[in-house]
Amino acid sequence: MADANLEDLPGVGAKTAEKLKDAGYDTLMSIATMSAADLSEVADLGSKTANKIIIAARKELDLGFQTGSDKLEERKSMAKISLSSENFNDLLDGGVETQSITEFYGEFGSAKTQCALQLAVNCQLPEEDGGLDKGVVFIDTEDTFIPERVEQMAEGAGLDPEEVLDNIFVARAYNSDHQILLAEKAQDIIKKNDIGLIVVDSLTAQFRSDYVGRGQLAERQQKLNKHMHTLQRLANTFNTAVVVTNQVMSNPGQLFGDPTSAIGGHIVGHASAFRIYLRKSKKDKRIARLVDCPYLPEGEAVFRVTENGLEDA
Repeated sequence: MADANLEDLPGVGAKTAEKLKDAGYDTLMSIATMSAADLSEVADLGSKTANKIIIAARKELDLGFQTGSDKLEERKSMAKISLSSENFNDLLDGGVETQSITEFYGEFGSAKTQCALQLAVNCQLPEEDGGLDKGVVFIDTEDTFIPERVEQMAEGAGLDPEEVLDNIFVARAYNSDHQILLAEKAQDIIKKNDIGLIVVDSLTAQFRSDYVGRGQLAERQQKLNKHMHTLQRLANTFNTAVVVTNQVMSNPGQLFGDPTSAIGGHIVGHASAFRIYLRKSKKDKRIARLVDCPYLPEGEAVFRVTENGLEDA
């Protein structure tokens, strides 16, 4: 999967290989997981050439069927990041895992950003302490990344605040197109640095602002779908954890139960392996409910938000 193999693919000469590398696609896996339309756009290639290259890359990597045992072996490379609360970690069977998208959604003040910042700190802990000993990419869409808060959490975790901040690569997204571009460019940072976590806080704010009204709903969902697939591709290709926070809305037509639902509908729901609903409780307590996961039961955990970060209640 070295970049020298690119020239060996059918349809990839020296110039085409250079285009792919300039666009950030310098491994077979990064090409094999692209769609022909996307590769054609980013690398300035014809659609037929792009499709031919992708098929050749997939064939070279043998991305066909595999046994369940092979899949289990592949999952052994998956790692988890602690949330600093044993209750919360138990709910997620050890923490937030790599190779997947985890969504935290809830109302204002429910601790969505606090969870994201805590994970950005804990990702840098040694593996034996619940971290990955790796850096973080943080896409900030609402100006919620507060360095002073990260310093508090770093001190609470026993880490050097300055080193922790130096290992978080932050970008402010000013609209949905900029947000999509930052996610696509994140792979450049991942390749140059040892990154274990990608955070998008929040996922849908810019999309809600840019696409207003039912007439633009279809276009919004289409772009959101593409954005989620980009994040999932990064998670799979680089064995990183992806965490997104999400806003909520109230469904007045729901007569029973909690009318709160996450923005983004089925697009976000299907793309997120873990969906966690956060809500306020008394004083500094918060309740996390695991709403959906492919292999874990629904359940709840109570935790606190303190000066040092997340803690057990």
